[in-house]
Amino acid sequence: MKTKITGYAVTIIGLLLLAAGLCLLKMNGNPQGIMLALPYVCIGIGCGLFGQGMGNIISERAVRSNPEIQKKLEIEKNDERNIAIANRAKGKAYDMMTFVYGALMVSFALMGIDMIAVLLLVFAYLFVHGFALYYRFKFDKEM
Repeated sequence: MKTKITGYAVTIIGLLLLAAGLCLLKMNGNPQGIMLALPYVCIGIGCGLFGQGMGNIISERAVRSNPEIQKKLEIEKNDERNIAIANRAKGKAYDMMTFVYGALMVSFALMGIDMIAVLLLVFAYLFVHGFALYYRFKFDKEM
């Protein structure tokens, strides 16, 4: 029941953000500052939330009519092998992200992109790696 309400709430919030973004885009004749990007951010987040909410609603309705499929999906979701595969895939994606973001930061710096954008990317990169180190040490102590 809780996921049903959450799915509808996310869908409605997405539609409201989408409508707000379209209204801001249509009504604002001469946008300046943050108003240049805000309508597009609202539209993007609204579309994403709408899609997520509708996907959850549709999948819940499809599974609700067949308890056998629901039980099978629950087993697959909690299967240790599937969890290990998902965690291994996340690890490989993290390793790839390290090199991709490193190359992107260097190329941005060489292209002469605004220093603030490059520094934001560097701080995000370092934050992710700091987070990884924290959990590495935490899990080393636990296991």
